[in-house]
Amino acid sequence: MIPVRPLLFLGSALFAIGVFGVLTRRNAIAILLSIELILNAASLNFVVLGQASGHPQGQAFALFVIALAACEAAVGLAIVLGLYRTANTVLADQVNLLRG
Repeated sequence: MIPVRPLLFLGSALFAIGVFGVLTRRNAIAILLSIELILNAASLNFVVLGQASGHPQGQAFALFVIALAACEAAVGLAIVLGLYRTANTVLADQVNLLRG
């Protein structure tokens, strides 16, 4: 039997660090890395709770989260590259492309 509480605490700490990173970072790549950290924390919690309850659905959800994170990284980096080509910056607060 695996210890559940320390691993859930680790997942919660990773999630909190990721949310802090999303809210405080200005660089778009750092924001994407923080979102990846949030997704990894959710995946860890899915696996731990699935293992603790004896159901394999947690691991299936974790695989889905990993696939979702890979898609998010590819699309997010493509958006950041397009943003850099048009605005010559990757700082999120300096970009105002949607303003008319």
